[in-house]
Amino acid sequence: MSTQASVHQPRFRSRVAAGLTALLLPLAAMVGLATPAEAAESATATYTKVSDWGSGFEGKWTVKNTGTTTLSAWTVEWDFPAGTAVTSAWDATVTSSGTHWTAKNVGWNGTLAPGATVSFGFNGTGGGSPSGCKINGASCDGGSQPGDARPSAPGTPVASDITNTSVKLTWTAATDDKGVKNYDVLRDGAKVATVTGLTWTNTGLTAGTDYTYTVQARDTADQTGPVSGAASVRTTGGGTGPGPSSTVKLGYFTNWGVYGRNYHVKNLVTSGSASKITHINYAFGNVQGGKCTIGDAYADYDKAYTADQSVDGKADTWDQPLRGNFNQLRKLKAQYPHIKVLWSFGGWTWSGGFGQAVQNPAAFAQSCYDLVEDPRWADVFDGIDLDWEYPNACGLSCDTSGPASFKNMMQAMRAKFGTKNLVTAAVTADASAGGKIDAADYAGAAPYMDWFNVMTYDFFGAWAAKGPTAPHSPLTSYPGIPQAGFNSAEAIAKFKAKGVPAAKLLLGIGFYGRGWTGVTQKEPGGTATGPAQGTYEQGIEDYKVLKNSCPAGGTSQTESGGGTVAGTAYAHCGTNWWSYDTPATVTSKMGWAKNQGLGGAFFWEFSGDTSNGELVSAINSGLR
Repeated sequence: MSTQASVHQPRFRSRVAAGLTALLLPLAAMVGLATPAEAAESATATYTKVSDWGSGFEGKWTVKNTGTTTLSAWTVEWDFPAGTAVTSAWDATVTSSGTHWTAKNVGWNGTLAPGATVSFGFNGTGGGSPSGCKINGASCDGGSQPGDARPSAPGTPVASDITNTSVKLTWTAATDDKGVKNYDVLRDGAKVATVTGLTWTNTGLTAGTDYTYTVQARDTADQTGPVSGAASVRTTGGGTGPGPSSTVKLGYFTNWGVYGRNYHVKNLVTSGSASKITHINYAFGNVQGGKCTIGDAYADYDKAYTADQSVDGKADTWDQPLRGNFNQLRKLKAQYPHIKVLWSFGGWTWSGGFGQAVQNPAAFAQSCYDLVEDPRWADVFDGIDLDWEYPNACGLSCDTSGPASFKNMMQAMRAKFGTKNLVTAAVTADASAGGKIDAADYAGAAPYMDWFNVMTYDFFGAWAAKGPTAPHSPLTSYPGIPQAGFNSAEAIAKFKAKGVPAAKLLLGIGFYGRGWTGVTQKEPGGTATGPAQGTYEQGIEDYKVLKNSCPAGGTSQTESGGGTVAGTAYAHCGTNWWSYDTPATVTSKMGWAKNQGLGGAFFWEFSGDTSNGELVSAINSGLR
């Protein structure tokens, strides 16, 4: 086959549901101080800073009816220090007089039954916190409620078992007249866990980093008490020199995986993968009309997660401003603050729009920046990844934008996203003479990029239905390889020769295999009658399936042979022939990547791995 295909194809996308359920309301003009509402001793109001993106933040108030009668209306008042202000709000009408702010319910959410809660949110500027809060004229903490005092402060947490990436916290119990329900653990002022016991272990931390922890009790009426004293912790390890902490271990997470594959952000936690990666590429956003656009609004930010599906064990509510994968990634980053998330745009199916977009690189970069930095989810993303298949070459469609188009695009992205955001791209691995690497100025783009994800997989597959059978991800060439220049080593060598620094090149690993059927020859190079059957698509299957259905190690009853070739595995089972990477071949490839001085590795994609993350573990251990 003369062109390299790609598995970066957003299949199984379901219908896109409606967008955000929260009704965005414009901020009212500044008016005089509102008349305090009549006092009510049966409600509380709790403030949470949902996110902070440097130039602004998102705040949320939660009103709870803690009385025995229904509230017909509610008003929350508070003061911000000078320089902190609300800029937009939803699910409440917010007004101000100087530094005093007042939020009143809108028509549909004023009635609150006993025990019920309602939330409203806002975006703001400045770094201050609210003070002097009142709910319907009474203290927001419900302190004036007779017979139901707030819980006391727990004991200052004590840190133990401190490692490079984790710390165990233990504290003494708080007291309350009606009993303590649970404890909120706060790291650097932000809540990261709610637990019922008196101990919690924070994992996924960054080596050599300072953290501050406090604990706050919550009683059976859902009232919170004062925070405990603060415990300062510094994780072990770290340092500024080169080493494992700077090695990239990146995986793609697909938005359509939440449908038929039933793979969610929480699976990164339950598999153990979250603690072993450094970066996530969220795939995909689309490229349409010269702009970056949403790929799947429902999966991205609207899908409601139940408690058992959610990263932190808490269900989404109908009125919260952000749900879906974006909110789950936010929760993941709270638990694993070392992880950086990039939003990836394009892919095999959605690369057709790049040619138009790069006709005006600055406008394209602006559109991408506006979407990635949307205040609703700006804190979720740490940069952008462009997956153009392929600049000035043919993929699903052919592009003729010229050899400078890729460089121009990346230069514009860096100019817009600045130095605090990551700017990366997935790129071809076609090292054949006059092939795709030769078609674009990748070296010219390198100064503007943090790294290149070199797609060193999908070199061969059953799109050549008759064969010859060949490993889809060969590390090196081998006698009889169907196409010269179609292997990882030659691709990396060619990028280096063109002037791309080795440290900006990541080696690609596929968490899947490609296969043929009607094959009688065990060794590579055999003929076939067509693609082998796959769960979602002919000719392709996840590693987690192949390791049992056609194991390269030779334990299948139907296996008639297998082995390794060019640094990757293959297996012949009945008349099916599959090639794929195993933990052993991944470990070997990671050793090769280190010897080449590469910046690390990436893989497509998480859901192909086993439930305990075998391949992610191999990448992590192999790059140490």
